[in-house]
Amino acid sequence: MENDCRIALIGIIVSDGRAVEEVNAVLHDYATYIVGRMGLPMRERGVSAITVVLDAPQNAINALTGKLGKIDGVSAKALFR
Repeated sequence: MENDCRIALIGIIVSDGRAVEEVNAVLHDYATYIVGRMGLPMRERGVSAITVVLDAPQNAINALTGKLGKIDGVSAKALFR
């Protein structure tokens, strides 16, 4: 990883099941930065919660979070160290 890399958590809430493929495609594009991922389907609430841990440059984290947030039925927020 580059010296300007930061540790970040991205919290993703998917409220529209039709968005899952697009979310996975975006995450795949940033796979080199992803350290770990945990997804929790909350079927009774009709949503999925996903946590992604990254070791990446801040611009890549911001770009990933922005792309996820633009998908209909998806909310994404980043927390940095």
